[in-house]
Amino acid sequence: MTRILNNDLSCDNQYSATGSDILSPMETPIQFATRLASQASQLLLEYYNRQSNQIKLKPDQSLVTEADLASDRLIARSIHEYTPDALIISEELASIFPERIADSIWVIDPLDGTTNFSLGLQYWGVSIACLVDGLPELGVISFPMLNEVYIALRRNGAFLNGKPIQVKAPDSQFPAPFFSCCSRTYQDYFVRVPYKTRILGSATYSFCSVARGISVLSFEARPKIWDLAAVWLLVQEAGGVVETFDQRPLFPPLPGLDYSLHNFPCLAAATPALKQKAHSWILPL
Repeated sequence: MTRILNNDLSCDNQYSATGSDILSPMETPIQFATRLASQASQLLLEYYNRQSNQIKLKPDQSLVTEADLASDRLIARSIHEYTPDALIISEELASIFPERIADSIWVIDPLDGTTNFSLGLQYWGVSIACLVDGLPELGVISFPMLNEVYIALRRNGAFLNGKPIQVKAPDSQFPAPFFSCCSRTYQDYFVRVPYKTRILGSATYSFCSVARGISVLSFEARPKIWDLAAVWLLVQEAGGVVETFDQRPLFPPLPGLDYSLHNFPCLAAATPALKQKAHSWILPL
Protein backbone atom coordinates (compact mmCIF):
# COMPACT_ATOMS: atom_id res chain seq x y z
CA MET A 1 0.00 0.00 0.00
CA THR A 2 2.00 2.97 -1.28
CA ARG A 3 -0.16 5.50 0.57
CA ILE A 4 1.44 4.44 3.83
CA LEU A 5 4.60 6.27 2.77
CA ASN A 6 2.84 9.62 2.86
CA ASN A 7 4.26 11.30 5.96
CA ASP A 8 1.55 13.94 6.41
CA LEU A 9 0.87 14.06 10.15
CA SER A 10 -1.77 16.76 9.93
CA CYS A 11 -5.49 16.05 10.17
CA ASP A 12 -8.52 17.55 11.83
CA ASN A 13 -9.07 16.26 15.38
CA GLN A 14 -5.81 14.35 15.05
CA TYR A 15 -4.84 14.62 18.69
CA SER A 16 -8.30 14.37 20.22
CA ALA A 17 -9.71 11.25 21.85
CA THR A 18 -12.89 11.85 19.88
CA GLY A 19 -13.35 12.96 16.30
CA SER A 20 -15.25 12.84 13.05
CA ASP A 21 -16.35 9.62 11.33
CA ILE A 22 -16.11 11.18 7.85
CA LEU A 23 -13.53 9.49 5.62
CA SER A 24 -11.84 11.85 3.22
CA PRO A 25 -10.81 10.38 -0.16
CA MET A 26 -7.39 11.98 0.41
CA GLU A 27 -7.03 10.66 3.96
CA THR A 28 -3.49 9.41 4.56
CA PRO A 29 -2.82 6.23 6.57
CA ILE A 30 -1.69 8.15 9.64
CA GLN A 31 -4.79 10.35 9.47
CA PHE A 32 -6.97 7.29 9.02
CA ALA A 33 -5.38 5.43 11.95
CA THR A 34 -5.71 8.49 14.19
CA ARG A 35 -9.36 8.97 13.31
CA LEU A 36 -10.02 5.27 13.80
CA ALA A 37 -8.37 5.23 17.23
CA SER A 38 -10.57 8.20 18.12
CA GLN A 39 -13.73 6.39 17.04
CA ALA A 40 -12.78 3.22 18.92
CA SER A 41 -11.98 5.30 22.00
CA GLN A 42 -15.42 6.91 21.87
CA LEU A 43 -17.06 3.51 21.58
CA LEU A 44 -15.09 2.19 24.54
CA LEU A 45 -16.01 5.23 26.62
CA GLU A 46 -19.68 4.42 26.07
CA TYR A 47 -19.12 0.92 27.46
CA TYR A 48 -16.91 2.23 30.27
CA ASN A 49 -19.62 4.57 31.48
CA ARG A 50 -22.19 1.79 31.72
CA GLN A 51 -22.95 0.20 35.07
CA SER A 52 -21.86 -3.27 33.92
CA ASN A 53 -20.11 -5.09 31.08
CA GLN A 54 -20.10 -8.81 30.42
CA ILE A 55 -16.69 -10.24 31.35
CA LYS A 56 -15.30 -13.61 30.29
CA LEU A 57 -12.05 -15.43 31.00
CA LYS A 58 -9.95 -16.46 28.00
CA PRO A 59 -7.82 -19.64 27.90
CA ASP A 60 -4.70 -17.66 28.85
CA GLN A 61 -6.57 -16.39 31.95
CA SER A 62 -6.82 -12.83 30.63
CA LEU A 63 -10.15 -11.03 30.54
CA VAL A 64 -12.32 -10.14 27.58
CA THR A 65 -15.39 -7.90 27.71
CA GLU A 66 -18.12 -7.06 25.22
CA ALA A 67 -16.31 -3.75 24.80
CA ASP A 68 -13.16 -5.53 23.52
CA LEU A 69 -15.19 -7.35 20.90
CA ALA A 70 -17.18 -4.30 19.79
CA SER A 71 -14.00 -2.23 19.43
CA ASP A 72 -12.28 -5.02 17.48
CA ARG A 73 -15.22 -5.27 15.07
CA LEU A 74 -15.33 -1.51 14.52
CA ILE A 75 -11.60 -1.26 13.80
CA ALA A 76 -11.46 -4.30 11.51
CA ARG A 77 -14.50 -3.18 9.51
CA SER A 78 -13.04 0.31 9.03
CA ILE A 79 -9.65 -1.02 7.93
CA HIS A 80 -11.26 -3.24 5.30
CA GLU A 81 -13.28 -0.29 4.03
CA TYR A 82 -10.14 1.84 3.84
CA THR A 83 -7.88 -0.79 2.25
CA PRO A 84 -9.79 -3.97 1.30
CA ASP A 85 -6.68 -6.09 0.65
CA ALA A 86 -5.03 -5.42 4.02
CA LEU A 87 -4.27 -8.24 6.44
CA ILE A 88 -5.26 -7.90 10.09
CA ILE A 89 -3.95 -9.43 13.30
CA SER A 90 -6.15 -8.57 16.27
CA GLU A 91 -6.48 -9.77 19.83
CA GLU A 92 -10.09 -10.89 19.78
CA LEU A 93 -11.19 -11.71 16.23
CA ALA A 94 -8.15 -12.40 14.03
CA SER A 95 -5.29 -13.83 16.07
CA ILE A 96 -4.07 -16.20 13.32
CA PHE A 97 -1.97 -14.44 10.70
CA PRO A 98 -3.31 -15.32 7.21
CA GLU A 99 -1.17 -17.29 4.77
CA ARG A 100 -1.30 -14.79 1.93
CA ILE A 101 0.67 -11.76 0.80
CA ALA A 102 -0.43 -8.16 1.25
CA ASP A 103 1.25 -4.77 1.05
CA SER A 104 0.14 -3.81 4.56
CA ILE A 105 -0.56 -5.60 7.82
CA TRP A 106 -2.60 -3.95 10.55
CA VAL A 107 -2.04 -5.11 14.12
CA ILE A 108 -4.81 -4.17 16.56
CA ASP A 109 -5.27 -4.20 20.30
CA PRO A 110 -8.89 -3.04 20.57
CA LEU A 111 -8.66 -2.59 24.35
CA ASP A 112 -5.34 -2.76 26.17
CA GLY A 113 -5.74 -2.81 29.93
CA THR A 114 -9.00 -4.77 30.04
CA THR A 115 -8.69 -5.50 33.77
CA ASN A 116 -8.22 -1.79 34.50
CA PHE A 117 -11.19 -1.03 32.26
CA SER A 118 -13.44 -3.57 33.99
CA LEU A 119 -12.50 -2.24 37.45
CA GLY A 120 -13.04 1.41 36.58
CA LEU A 121 -9.35 2.41 36.47
CA GLN A 122 -8.24 4.91 33.85
CA TYR A 123 -5.18 3.18 32.36
CA TRP A 124 -6.66 1.54 29.26
CA GLY A 125 -6.62 2.38 25.59
CA VAL A 126 -6.58 1.43 21.92
CA SER A 127 -3.48 0.48 19.94
CA ILE A 128 -3.35 0.43 16.13
CA ALA A 129 -0.22 -0.29 14.08
CA CYS A 130 0.41 -0.73 10.39
CA LEU A 131 3.33 -2.86 9.18
CA VAL A 132 4.96 -2.41 5.79
CA ASP A 133 7.48 -4.99 4.57
CA GLY A 134 6.83 -6.75 7.86
CA LEU A 135 7.97 -3.86 10.10
CA PRO A 136 5.95 -1.22 12.01
CA GLU A 137 5.53 1.84 9.80
CA LEU A 138 3.03 3.77 11.89
CA GLY A 139 1.42 3.47 15.29
CA VAL A 140 -1.42 5.30 17.01
CA ILE A 141 -2.25 4.70 20.67
CA SER A 142 -5.16 6.42 22.41
CA PHE A 143 -5.87 6.56 26.15
CA PRO A 144 -9.15 8.49 26.22
CA MET A 145 -9.59 8.71 29.99
CA LEU A 146 -6.16 10.33 30.20
CA ASN A 147 -6.69 12.49 27.09
CA GLU A 148 -3.44 11.13 25.64
CA VAL A 149 -2.86 10.20 22.00
CA TYR A 150 0.54 8.86 20.99
CA ILE A 151 1.60 8.81 17.35
CA ALA A 152 4.72 7.36 15.75
CA LEU A 153 5.70 7.31 12.09
CA ARG A 154 8.89 5.63 10.99
CA ARG A 155 11.73 8.13 10.51
CA ASN A 156 9.40 10.97 11.52
CA GLY A 157 9.47 10.87 15.32
CA ALA A 158 7.16 10.19 18.25
CA PHE A 159 4.45 12.52 19.52
CA LEU A 160 2.09 12.92 22.46
CA ASN A 161 -0.92 15.12 21.71
CA GLY A 162 1.00 16.68 18.83
CA LYS A 163 4.19 17.46 20.75
CA PRO A 164 7.44 15.56 20.18
CA ILE A 165 8.50 13.21 22.96
CA GLN A 166 11.77 11.50 23.73
CA VAL A 167 13.18 9.09 26.26
CA LYS A 168 15.18 10.34 29.23
CA ALA A 169 18.24 8.60 30.63
CA PRO A 170 18.65 8.34 34.43
CA ASP A 171 19.55 11.72 35.89
CA SER A 172 21.98 11.98 38.80
CA GLN A 173 20.06 15.05 39.98
CA PHE A 174 16.91 12.92 40.29
CA PRO A 175 18.00 9.74 42.06
CA ALA A 176 14.69 7.84 41.88
CA PRO A 177 13.91 6.88 38.27
CA PHE A 178 10.98 4.58 37.52
CA PHE A 179 10.94 0.97 36.35
CA SER A 180 7.54 -0.06 34.98
CA CYS A 181 6.51 -3.68 34.61
CA CYS A 182 3.57 -6.08 34.81
CA SER A 183 2.47 -8.14 37.81
CA ARG A 184 3.44 -11.33 35.98
CA THR A 185 7.06 -10.15 35.94
CA TYR A 186 7.39 -11.19 39.57
CA GLN A 187 5.74 -14.57 38.88
CA ASP A 188 8.15 -15.47 36.07
CA TYR A 189 11.38 -13.63 36.92
CA PHE A 190 13.73 -12.77 39.75
CA VAL A 191 13.90 -8.97 39.65
CA ARG A 192 16.51 -6.74 41.26
CA VAL A 193 16.12 -3.52 39.27
CA PRO A 194 17.50 -0.67 41.44
CA TYR A 195 14.69 1.77 40.59
CA LYS A 196 11.25 2.55 41.97
CA THR A 197 8.72 0.13 40.46
CA ARG A 198 5.34 1.06 38.99
CA ILE A 199 2.78 -1.48 37.75
CA LEU A 200 0.31 0.32 35.48
CA GLY A 201 -1.84 -2.58 34.28
CA SER A 202 -1.38 -1.85 30.57
CA ALA A 203 1.57 -3.19 28.58
CA THR A 204 1.20 -0.44 26.03
CA TYR A 205 1.08 2.33 28.61
CA SER A 206 4.07 0.87 30.41
CA PHE A 207 6.16 1.24 27.26
CA CYS A 208 4.63 4.65 26.52
CA SER A 209 6.02 5.74 29.88
CA VAL A 210 9.52 5.02 28.57
CA ALA A 211 8.89 6.81 25.28
CA ARG A 212 7.73 9.99 27.03
CA GLY A 213 10.56 9.99 29.60
CA ILE A 214 8.67 8.97 32.75
CA SER A 215 10.21 5.49 33.15
CA VAL A 216 13.78 4.70 32.18
CA LEU A 217 13.10 0.98 31.88
CA SER A 218 10.05 -1.19 31.25
CA PHE A 219 9.56 -4.94 31.14
CA GLU A 220 6.51 -7.00 30.19
CA ALA A 221 6.60 -10.73 30.88
CA ARG A 222 3.80 -12.05 28.65
CA PRO A 223 2.80 -9.50 26.03
CA LYS A 224 1.36 -10.44 22.67
CA ILE A 225 2.19 -8.93 19.29
CA TRP A 226 -0.85 -6.59 19.46
CA ASP A 227 0.39 -5.19 22.79
CA LEU A 228 3.72 -4.30 21.20
CA ALA A 229 3.36 -3.43 17.51
CA ALA A 230 2.50 0.28 17.82
CA VAL A 231 4.47 1.06 20.98
CA TRP A 232 7.55 -0.76 19.62
CA LEU A 233 7.81 1.93 16.96
CA LEU A 234 6.92 4.69 19.45
CA VAL A 235 9.84 3.78 21.72
CA GLN A 236 12.25 3.60 18.78
CA GLU A 237 11.13 6.93 17.34
CA ALA A 238 11.44 8.52 20.80
CA GLY A 239 15.11 7.49 20.84
CA GLY A 240 14.81 4.41 23.04
CA VAL A 241 15.65 0.77 22.49
CA VAL A 242 13.20 -2.12 22.53
CA GLU A 243 13.74 -5.85 22.08
CA THR A 244 12.26 -9.23 22.87
CA PHE A 245 13.97 -10.45 26.01
CA ASP A 246 14.91 -13.83 24.54
CA GLN A 247 15.94 -12.33 21.16
CA ARG A 248 13.13 -14.09 19.25
CA PRO A 249 12.10 -12.03 16.22
CA LEU A 250 8.71 -10.35 16.64
CA PHE A 251 8.62 -8.98 13.09
CA PRO A 252 7.76 -9.85 10.39
CA PRO A 253 4.68 -11.87 11.43
CA LEU A 254 4.72 -15.53 10.45
CA PRO A 255 1.91 -16.83 8.20
CA GLY A 256 -0.33 -19.39 9.86
CA LEU A 257 0.85 -18.59 13.39
CA ASP A 258 -1.84 -18.17 16.06
CA TYR A 259 -0.48 -15.18 17.96
CA SER A 260 -2.89 -15.71 20.85
CA LEU A 261 -0.72 -18.69 21.83
CA HIS A 262 2.62 -16.86 21.83
CA ASN A 263 4.02 -14.46 24.41
CA PHE A 264 6.96 -12.20 23.64
CA PRO A 265 8.67 -11.07 26.87
CA CYS A 266 9.86 -7.61 25.99
CA LEU A 267 12.12 -4.89 27.31
CA ALA A 268 12.15 -1.16 26.56
CA ALA A 269 14.94 1.09 27.80
CA ALA A 270 15.98 4.71 27.52
CA THR A 271 19.56 3.78 26.53
CA PRO A 272 21.44 0.76 25.15
CA ALA A 273 23.48 0.63 28.37
CA LEU A 274 20.32 0.28 30.46
CA LYS A 275 19.07 -2.45 28.16
CA GLN A 276 22.28 -4.42 28.74
CA LYS A 277 22.11 -3.96 32.51
CA ALA A 278 18.49 -5.11 32.55
CA HIS A 279 19.55 -8.59 31.44
CA SER A 280 21.46 -8.98 34.70
CA TRP A 281 18.69 -7.39 36.78
CA ILE A 282 15.81 -9.51 35.41
CA LEU A 283 16.45 -13.26 35.49
CA PRO A 284 14.04 -16.11 34.62
CA LEU A 285 12.96 -18.23 37.59
